[in-house]
Amino acid sequence: MNLFAQIREDFGSVLDRDPAIASKLELFFNYPGLWAIFWHRIAHRLYIRGFRVFARVIMGISQIFTNIDLHPAARIGRRVFIDHGIGVVVGETAVIGDDVTIYQGATLGGVSLAKGKRHPTVENGVVVGSGAKILGNITIGENSKIGANSVVIKNVPPDSTAVGIPARVIRKGMDKNPYAHDKLPNIDNEIFKYLIKRIQILENAVQSGEKDISKLDLDLNDTYDDFIKTLDK
Repeated sequence: MNLFAQIREDFGSVLDRDPAIASKLELFFNYPGLWAIFWHRIAHRLYIRGFRVFARVIMGISQIFTNIDLHPAARIGRRVFIDHGIGVVVGETAVIGDDVTIYQGATLGGVSLAKGKRHPTVENGVVVGSGAKILGNITIGENSKIGANSVVIKNVPPDSTAVGIPARVIRKGMDKNPYAHDKLPNIDNEIFKYLIKRIQILENAVQSGEKDISKLDLDLNDTYDDFIKTLDK
């Protein structure tokens, strides 16, 4: 696909995927992610043709105006939508497939100073939540979702959802709508509630003088184990 057709698709994808837009005029003033992609399309072509310094200069200027850091060597597919965009970082060897949505503050980063592939591959249809960190030479399978503020350091299979720090893969009870972030379970919150309940059991035992709390403790462990099992299904 030629450059202009690809850019036309980028503009169209914003119109199709953001219900907040009321006028095409907004594309020129309210979508820094769109313009970061625009300049990346040009810089990437220059970079792979050997004009690497010039490509880096273009993306440096783009970063000043958009606050989005896209390395010109990164491979970005068709109709990629960086929504809101502020603080997004995409490293040199990252690969992003088609129809991917990336929200503000997300990072596709490396964990090594070695040359070669050291950044993630994000396959078609993936949604990367705000503040998510995907680190290293790992693959996020197509149509998967990465929950907001998750830290992903392992491969995520297709049609899955990864949440938490470090991220765990879950497959149960997920909404088919890729933008239904309200349906993502909060693992950290569940663990916090578990710890609070355990503390309450110990406090009650101390106040009442109860010495045998094994039954209550066992029931609490069963509840926690059931929750963990749902993450692995």
